[in-house]
Amino acid sequence: MKHPSYQPQRPSHVSVPGSPAPNHRDRLISRFFRRILVVLGLGSVVFLFLSGSFTPILNRVKCRLQNYGLARGFDGDVCGDLTIDNEPMSPSTLRPDGGYGLAFKNSSKKVPLEAHIMSKCPDARDCLQQLIVPAMEQISDRVDFDLSFIASVSNESSEVICKHGPTECIGNILILCAINLPYHENNGVSTHPRTPTIRSLGFANCLINSYELIPERQFVEGCAREHGIDFDALNHCASQQEDDPGDKYDDPPLSGIALLRRSALYSEGLGIATSCTVRLDDSVWCIRDGGVWKECAKGGQGSNVTVLVDEIKRLSKERNH
Repeated sequence: MKHPSYQPQRPSHVSVPGSPAPNHRDRLISRFFRRILVVLGLGSVVFLFLSGSFTPILNRVKCRLQNYGLARGFDGDVCGDLTIDNEPMSPSTLRPDGGYGLAFKNSSKKVPLEAHIMSKCPDARDCLQQLIVPAMEQISDRVDFDLSFIASVSNESSEVICKHGPTECIGNILILCAINLPYHENNGVSTHPRTPTIRSLGFANCLINSYELIPERQFVEGCAREHGIDFDALNHCASQQEDDPGDKYDDPPLSGIALLRRSALYSEGLGIATSCTVRLDDSVWCIRDGGVWKECAKGGQGSNVTVLVDEIKRLSKERNH
C-alpha cells in the first residue's frame, strides 16, 4: 500500500491591485533570506536534539520548518513513493567523478552496489537487515557500496522535504555524516579518507533498526559508540548550518544539509522515489516496498542473499579478469 502522491506546495506571488510588481532584485533578496532561514531552521533542530533538548522545543521549531517546506511528511509505517516535482537531473551531471562526493570509490574494478532509502522507513530497515547487511558480510571487499537518500529538493531554494517529517531529515543527515567523516585509529591519526564502509553501514543499520528513536541523543550516541564513530565530529557535521559540502578549509567535517541535498538530487536524477531501491552495477536489482520485495532481478529471486552474492562474485570476476 502506498500513500497518495504528495506534491510539495510552493507559494506563488499574488499581485495586489495598485501595488507595484516585485522586481528581479527584490525576488533575489527574498530568495536569499528564505535560504538562510531554511538552513538555520534545520541546523537548529539538529542541535536541539543532539544537545539533549527534545520535544517541547521541537514542537516550536517544527512549525517553522514546515512553513519553509523542510519537513512536511506523513505519519505511519508505510513508505511508498515520494513524488518529486523538480526537473530531473542527469546522473552524469550529478556524479561527474563517479562518486559524487558521498563516499570515495576505492577501485574502478569493484562492483557498484547502492541502496536508496529513507531513514525512518520500515522497508529500508527490512532491506538492510534481510539483504544488504548479510550480503556485505560476505562480499564487502568486492563492492563499492553507497547509501543514498530519497527526499524532495527544490531547485529554487534550499527546501528539503522528507516524507516522514523533520526527524527523518535528521536521520538521513546523521548517516551521511557518518559515511563521510574521516576515520581515525586509536592513535588519532586519520588512516582513511572516509569512515570504513563496515562501520558506517553498521551505524546506519543500528539507527534504522530502531528508527522511531531517531534522533534521541542517547540512542544516536550509543549507535556511534558501538560502531566506532566519533560522536562529537558526527554532531558537528550534522549541526553545520552552511549549505556547503565542506568547511572553510575544505576539509571534513562536512555540512549535513549539503550532503542530504546532494544525495537526494542524485536519487532523483536516477528517477528513484521508492525506499528501498537496491541497485547493482548501475541497474535496479530489487525493490522493497510495502513490506514485500518487487521487481527483483534473476526472475524475482534477487531478494535472496545467495543470489545477490553470487551475482556480485560473477561481476567482480569479469572486472578483474
